[in-house]
Amino acid sequence: MENINTISKPVIDLKQTGLQIKNLRTVNGFSIHDIQSIFGFEYPQAVYAWEQGKNIPSIDNLLVLADLFGVSIENIVATKKITITLRSKVA
Repeated sequence: MENINTISKPVIDLKQTGLQIKNLRTVNGFSIHDIQSIFGFEYPQAVYAWEQGKNIPSIDNLLVLADLFGVSIENIVATKKITITLRSKVA
C-alpha cells in the first residue's frame, strides 16, 4: 500500500525577481553601468542576466541591492509555490 501526500513548496521565481530588480533599479535612478560599477564587475552581463531572470544574485549581492534600493530582500526576491507529491510505502 502506498501513502500519497502533496505539499506546496516555495521556489524563487527568476523571471519575476529579475523584473523586480530592474524596476527597483530604474525607480531608484541607477543605470546598468552604475550597478556594474557598484559590484566591481568588469562587464555588465551579470546585471543583465539578473534582470532577464537567467540568474539570481548571490545572497551577498542581494544584501547590497536591498541596502542600495532601501528595501528588504523579500521585496526583491519573488517566489511562487510548486506542488510536490510525496509517496511513501506503508507496511
